[in-house]
Amino acid sequence: MKSINRTIAVLCILLINQMGFAQKNTAISKKESEFYKIIDVPIPKGVVLEVGGLALTDKDKLGVSTRRGEVWLIDKPYSQKPVYNRFAYGMHEALGLAYKDNGFYLSQRGELTRLEDTNNDGEADLYKTIYSWPLSGNYHEYSYGPKLDKNGDMYVNLNLSWKGGGKSLAKWRGWLLKITPQGEMFPIATGLRSPAGYAVSPEGAIFYTENQGDWVGSGRMTHLEEGDFAGHPSGLKWTDDLKSPLKLKPSDIEEFSGLSLYEYAKKIPELKAPAIWFPHTILGISTSDMLYDTTGAKFGPFENQIFVGDQGHSKIMRVFMEKINGVYQGASFPFREGFSSGILRMIWGSDHSMFVGMTARGWRSSGGKDFGLQRLVWTGKTPFELKAIKAQNDGFIVEFTKPVDQKTASDPASYKMATFNYTYHVTYGSPIVDQEKAMIHKVEVAKDGLSAKLTVHGMKLGFIHQLTAAGVKAKSGESLLHDTGYYTLNEVPGGKLKSMSMKMKKSNKKIVQPKRVTKMPTDWNGKYDREISVGTVPGLKFDFKELVVNKGEKIQLTLNNNDDMLHNLVITKPGKSTADKVGNMALELGLDGADLNYVPDTDLVLYHTGIVGPETSERIFFKAPEKPGTYWVLCSFPGHASMRAKLIVK
Repeated sequence: MKSINRTIAVLCILLINQMGFAQKNTAISKKESEFYKIIDVPIPKGVVLEVGGLALTDKDKLGVSTRRGEVWLIDKPYSQKPVYNRFAYGMHEALGLAYKDNGFYLSQRGELTRLEDTNNDGEADLYKTIYSWPLSGNYHEYSYGPKLDKNGDMYVNLNLSWKGGGKSLAKWRGWLLKITPQGEMFPIATGLRSPAGYAVSPEGAIFYTENQGDWVGSGRMTHLEEGDFAGHPSGLKWTDDLKSPLKLKPSDIEEFSGLSLYEYAKKIPELKAPAIWFPHTILGISTSDMLYDTTGAKFGPFENQIFVGDQGHSKIMRVFMEKINGVYQGASFPFREGFSSGILRMIWGSDHSMFVGMTARGWRSSGGKDFGLQRLVWTGKTPFELKAIKAQNDGFIVEFTKPVDQKTASDPASYKMATFNYTYHVTYGSPIVDQEKAMIHKVEVAKDGLSAKLTVHGMKLGFIHQLTAAGVKAKSGESLLHDTGYYTLNEVPGGKLKSMSMKMKKSNKKIVQPKRVTKMPTDWNGKYDREISVGTVPGLKFDFKELVVNKGEKIQLTLNNNDDMLHNLVITKPGKSTADKVGNMALELGLDGADLNYVPDTDLVLYHTGIVGPETSERIFFKAPEKPGTYWVLCSFPGHASMRAKLIVK
């Protein structure tokens, strides 16, 4: 007989538990909910479901692995009274889960494990190591997977360590590994930094998603084949191994080339340019799981497209992918926000709803909760969306989910396009570079109103193309639910770009921000009244809760970023709502955000630093306000607005 702390029937009172009603009711979330509804899967009190992996059994029970090393088996997961049974425990941070042959496979920190219930009592009694790999003990050595291919082989991604940047401190860190059910391992590709999300497509192609960091300008999705190098050189230290499918070494990669990743790939044949870019802070900040729409149009109008989660922004993006001249590329779009925590895993239920497993992972997320499990359900209503963007050699074909109004859709003024890129370098992240306008020269709308051919001047190979269609209306009068998409252009049909050049000079923006003073004002005569040094700690926190100063004091403040992500420090006028407003305004800066250090030009901001990279610092100078009171300090980097403290002026 199972003990009560292993099997928990969820009663109605537990509907108000850790999950609460965390769905954010932003304006866009409310609109999205008309078409895709977020439903909580109740979690019992005492169950810390920091989701690392999801898998359905043959009996339609939902397996959930957790960061705490447990596997829970949930019966009736589609109902409001699911039944939880702890199937396994005592493992080390299980960040993936798969079900095959009446058992589960999962990746722990240091091994791929199979779990079986051999005596049918509902609890695993066989923990079998399929393959193990070494560890250095670094906290950043996450292991993800497995994902299964049609042959039954399993793929595992190994995260880099973090030590002043991504490092491969233990063998095969930064690699994609293939492991057979018999435990034989084959290294497939390297150059991975933080590969939390990956998938095997219905055709058998492998893609993975990457997070911004050193060598990674922004979130991206890359097609991986045997012998590929995806961009981060640390894993190349193991290419001397006889099993390695490539011989490239870290010393072969320039730390500061000044080129984009697409351009640098022309120099290094093994280097694979991304198929999809997710513009940082615009389409998320920490890309995670991938899920192909294999529902046969039972989840809306996006059959065969890819849904991609984001941990930091608690939302899901959508990807249309095409293959041109043998190269994968396509467009990324917003899809659904408002989830309760940071999205890490997604899986289809038997009813064609999407299970979404979440964890804040100590970093927090815009959802606000520490963990969660929710379902995304299509309401049956079709949103008016940019369904797909397809590359031509002189423009793009845009497909819509509903017939368009011929007048607005055929007007070039209804569309705008800009091109931009990221720099491939050792530095953490990249600002948007080489941003220029392209021109929609002509629009031809199809007779059925479901597509339009845009002739474009100013297309560029290797660039991200932002298309905004704010002026287009549906035949029914609706506006687009999301009016912007981002196409990554690596190839064009026929191999030769025929789009006319705009002959525009590259803009090297030098934006002056008077509230960011990094040199001591000359009228201070080389003296200040107070020196303050502050830092950051993991979990989106400053290392202080309050700073107390006297009114009018001349202050030298240094922000030391001890974290492994980007931060700034912004001091605003009094009022908690003021900090909320500044954070929201930073989210709306779009492509200009990086140039502005994600600090909006508003009277609500008093002083600020620039964006400070991991393990670096910046010093600013300012006079404390003359009016005593409580002023708010925040990081306005998108997704970090919960990172706050107080400046108390006496």
